[in-house]
Amino acid sequence: MNDQPEYRSILAVDIEKSSGRGNHALLTIREALRRCLTESIDHSGIVWDDCLVEDLGDGLRVTMPAGTARAALVHPLVTELVARLRGHNRMHAALGRIRVRMAVHSGDVFIGPQGVPAGSSLIVLARMLDSRACREALASAPESTPLALLVSQHFYDEAIAHGYVGIEAAEFRRVEVEEKEYAAGAWLYVPGAPAGGPAREDGPSQRSDGPSQPSDGRASMSVVANDSARAIGVQHGDVHIHNL
Repeated sequence: MNDQPEYRSILAVDIEKSSGRGNHALLTIREALRRCLTESIDHSGIVWDDCLVEDLGDGLRVTMPAGTARAALVHPLVTELVARLRGHNRMHAALGRIRVRMAVHSGDVFIGPQGVPAGSSLIVLARMLDSRACREALASAPESTPLALLVSQHFYDEAIAHGYVGIEAAEFRRVEVEEKEYAAGAWLYVPGAPAGGPAREDGPSQRSDGPSQPSDGRASMSVVANDSARAIGVQHGDVHIHNL
């Protein structure tokens, strides 16, 4: 085991509802997933043969080569994988269709003499992949949605929040992950889902109660301007001031 860690980006995918399909179907979808992921990684400018790939039974874990651009794991990799999974699913009945949970993280990894990675970063990845947030996101998505992606806060800060080409940070929403001994924030992306983000609190001195719709159809807004008065305005210009 190399006693000096290497900073690597890592991803893992796991097939939803893989059990109960029988051995033939399982082997078929495993091979299809590996093919889709291999092609997606290669089309992202990452050499598949330079990656450390581990079989998870009904999924895969991939440790990227040192120096891999983090953003490439989102764009174009995720876009490519979604397209390939959708293409596969269009050609197969339910038994052969693939929907996956996907987790992505970056951190220190120890590479063993046989090329087997180890370290706490891999534990973080496993907890995210198996998290309730990721499972429920995929389960509640339409059947045509082939993937739900969860990225760590660290990965989001370094690769997504900067607005790199092809990556829309607004399409990710923040969630909490609590699995076994691990608890942290993460960011969820589901293709085609409404964009979302963390809730924002207004300041204490000025608060908007949001637009409302009176019975006559005019839009109105109520704002607390300070601690002693409330202004209520409507679209036609009426303004009423009420002491609180």
